[in-house]
Parts: sequence; C-alpha cells; structure tokens
Amino acid sequence: MARARLIATAAMAAVLAGCSLAPAYSPPATPIAPAFKEQGPWTPAAPADAQARGQWWAMFSDPVLDDLEARAERANPSLAAAVAAYDQARALAAQARAGLVPEIDGSALTQRQRRSDNAPLRVGGPDDYSTNQVGASVAYEIDLWGRLRNIASGAGDRAQASEADLRSMRLSLQADLADDYLSLRGLDAQLRLLQATVAAYARALELTQILHNGGNATGLDVGRAQTQLSTAKAQLTDVTAQRALLEHAIAALVGESASAFSLAPTEAALPQPKVAVSAPSTLLQRRPDIAAAERRAAAANADIGVARAALFPALTLDGSAGWQTAGGVNLLSAPNTFWMVGPQLVGAIFDGGRRRAGVRASRAAFDQASANYRGVVLNAFRDVEDQMALANRLAAEATDQDEAVTAARRTEELANIRYRQGVATYLDVVTAQTAALTAEQAAIQLNTRRLQASVNLTRALGGAWT
Repeated sequence: MARARLIATAAMAAVLAGCSLAPAYSPPATPIAPAFKEQGPWTPAAPADAQARGQWWAMFSDPVLDDLEARAERANPSLAAAVAAYDQARALAAQARAGLVPEIDGSALTQRQRRSDNAPLRVGGPDDYSTNQVGASVAYEIDLWGRLRNIASGAGDRAQASEADLRSMRLSLQADLADDYLSLRGLDAQLRLLQATVAAYARALELTQILHNGGNATGLDVGRAQTQLSTAKAQLTDVTAQRALLEHAIAALVGESASAFSLAPTEAALPQPKVAVSAPSTLLQRRPDIAAAERRAAAANADIGVARAALFPALTLDGSAGWQTAGGVNLLSAPNTFWMVGPQLVGAIFDGGRRRAGVRASRAAFDQASANYRGVVLNAFRDVEDQMALANRLAAEATDQDEAVTAARRTEELANIRYRQGVATYLDVVTAQTAALTAEQAAIQLNTRRLQASVNLTRALGGAWT
C-alpha cells in the first residue's frame, strides 16, 4: 500500500512538472520603419562584399590603427572586467541549471560521546559510547509549477545579456579607440599645416623688415607680420598639447602607461570609407545593447513564473541510507543498515501577502525591462539616423569647403603679389593669410569629422555586419 501511494505521488508529480507559471514571452513590440530616412551617397543601403566584417576598422587601411585595436583587445582593463562579468554570469546560469537534477551528498562520521547521568528521559544504556556512520542522502524538488525551470531560464537569459554587454563593451572600446586615433591624425595634419604656416610667416616677416629698412614698408606692417607669426606659433603649441592629451587617452585604451607610450606623426592620408547600411529590421539583431535589453526582458518574464510558483506548495523527495554502529569493526554489515525515503509537501498558509506582493513586483520589473527595451531600440534608430545625416551632410560640406580653400589660397597669392608691387597694404596680406589658414584648418577638421562620422555610424549599426 505504501509503495502504491509512493508511485501515485511520483506519477502526479511527473504530470505537474510540465507546468510553468511564467507568461508566454515575446519581445516587447516596438515600431520599426521599413527603411532609414537619411539615405545618401556616403551611406549605401546594401552591404558590400568588400566591407570589413570582424575588423571593421580595416576600412581605413591603416596598419597602425590595426595594431592599436589588437593591443586594446589584449590589455584593456574595462574589457577584461566585462569578460569576467560574463564568466560570472555563465557560472551563475550553470548553478541555476543544477537545481533541475537531484542533489546527492555523502557523509562519514565517527564520534566518542559520554551521556550525562542526569539527562532528561534517560533510560539505561552505557554512559560512554562511540558512533560510527557512513551514508548518503538524496534531495530532489519536483518542479511542479516550473519554479526551478524559470530560475534556470532567467539565469540563462541574464548570461546572454552579459554576453551582449561584453560585445557592447568591445564595440565601444573599438570605436572610442578609432575615434581618438582619427582625431590624433587630424591634429597631425594641423601640425603640418601650422609648421608650414609658421615658416611662411617667418619669411614674410623677414621680407617686411627688409622693406621697412629700405623705406618701402611701415612699422605698422612689421607689427602685423610679427603678430601673424606669433599667433601661428601659439596655435602650433596649442595643437601640440591637444595631440599629447589624445596620445595619453589612446595609451589608456590599449592598456599601457601614458609615460611609456608614443605614436609617431604620419603624413599618410586616410580614405573616406562608405559604411554599408542594411535594413532597419536587422538593427535589432546587430546592436548588442538591444540584444542585452531584450534578454533582460526575457529574464524578467521568467521571474514572474518564479514569483507565481511561490504561491503554491513545493514538493520535495528526500532519502538517505547508510550504515551506523555504536562501535566495533564490522560497520558495513546488514544489521547496521538504515534508510529513509519519502515526499515532503510544504506550502504557505499565511504570509501577510508577501508572496502576492512578490508577484506584483516581478510584473512591474517586467514592465520596466520592456520599457527599457523599447527605449534602447528607439535610441538606436535615432543614433543611426543622426550619423547617416551627419555623414551625408559633411560630405556635401566638404565639397564647398574645398572650394573655399582654393579661393582663399588664390586670394593670398594675389595679396602678396599686390603688396610686393606696392599697390596694396600689408593689412590686405594679413587678411588674406588669416582667411587662408582658417579655411585650411576648417578643411582638415571637416575631414576628421567625416572619418569620425564613419566610426560613429558603424558603432550605431552595431559594428561589423554578418
């Protein structure tokens, strides 16, 4: 009869173990446009086979940048911390999955004891005795309401979210490093321009002093030429300082000491890449921050099942067996065996509403995670549209700026010719020189901004496409 009750209990538990009190889950709905609005010549809508996949920064064809990205992957401390967080999340997920199988523990005990002569309810027996015991115990919770499965599912979802966080951290590191590197190369171009400008202004000052000594120029002209030269030198010093700060920032990103890190200037011009833009729907699959937010919403949904399962009784099967003796050497013999097996059902009778409050809290947490997911998605589409608009508008602006540089250089040449011929004042020369320098600096800055826009668009699209 007892065996029949045990079999019936096990059969009922097996049937109920297929239940789950977590709501059916689907990713929170978010409106998605059929196409991006800011399309243009510098953001083609179809990926190209030649586009860099894993190492997206290879589109700049710069071996120095390639080397820096590899060094950052190996030694950046923030990335190492994200890897450790992912490893921890995977371990916690494995720990949660272990609750789905029975736990078996072994024990061994040997003791020497003396019983008090005045112990309560003491009836006969020796005062001094030994206890030797060897045995094993088994504990298994029948997952009637899906509590353990939802705990494991939520932990797995959080591990996937941590993996997406790691990919997001890696992408952010890659993009920040590329952005700083492009800024540094832009400052290198400004340094070359300012060094050439300082040399040209020094020659102009020398010529003006010669003309002044010959009575063909005024002291005012000499003062203006000196002002131009000193201003250019001051700008050169300022750009040099900015470059040093960027060099230090890059050192930190690649995990090296700023005191021992340096990047030599280069004159190589970087190409302006075209970033491939796919359909908006693929953005949900490519952006790691979107993936992380969606997985956290899934985990919060599983938590609802865990909280609801707490409203119902928990059924546990416990058992133990082994050998026990009060002394002697023949421990492992039939008379010394003991065993125990049986189910245990535990449920709440009154808890002051604590469990139902837990259900409400878990539902609110899911609503929060869903809202966060929708916010991340909307911000992702905004990021893409922003960077596409910037990339396309800067491309058009660069054409106008190049024309402005050409005109300013021609004006400067004409002003110098007219000054040497005595038909123009040195103020005309100074004005033309200032305009030319400003136009060329703006062109360099615009070129750098276009390169950085390519990086930021790649970041907004979730990195390398697959």
